[in-house]
Amino acid sequence: MDLWDYLELAAWAASAAFGLFIAIDWFRTDRAYDEEFLTSSREGELEALTEEQHRG
Repeated sequence: MDLWDYLELAAWAASAAFGLFIAIDWFRTDRAYDEEFLTSSREGELEALTEEQHRG
């Protein structure tokens, strides 16, 4: 195997590690907070207000 094969394997390993980290963080966040808290935000309220002003 040459250097490029090792780099390719390292890239796949890093991708798998990042994917696993994202999945673990997703489950931890989902368990720690309810859906209402996660979907409400001040930024979301401001965005909704801005959309209403542009429509009306």
